[in-house]
Amino acid sequence: MSEPSAETVSAEDRKLLTMARSARARIGAIEGAAVRDGDGRTYTGVSVNLPSFSVSALRLAVASAVAAGASTLEAALVVTEASVVDAGDLAAVSDVTTGIPVYLATPDGTIAAAGQA
Repeated sequence: MSEPSAETVSAEDRKLLTMARSARARIGAIEGAAVRDGDGRTYTGVSVNLPSFSVSALRLAVASAVAAGASTLEAALVVTEASVVDAGDLAAVSDVTTGIPVYLATPDGTIAAAGQA
């Protein structure tokens, strides 16, 4: 993951940050995520940990996009206290589209790193 600059984070990608932070805050989740599909629609997800299963925020956002009919993704962002995006989460994004930006943001809204799926 590299450090993003003002030139590398578009206004559309910054909207993903707002959506992911809002989803996370709404239920007090550990993680929040958002993805944008090839048609410009956005989907959010939060980390879910139940006795019978768990799913990460980014995997849930990707699953929501796919369930809604998205065949490509343009960008993804996860808000977490972790220092890297989980490899399984990156794989979920890559299952749909490779080579797109995947941003890592801290809970305070700082986009800390950027990579590609």
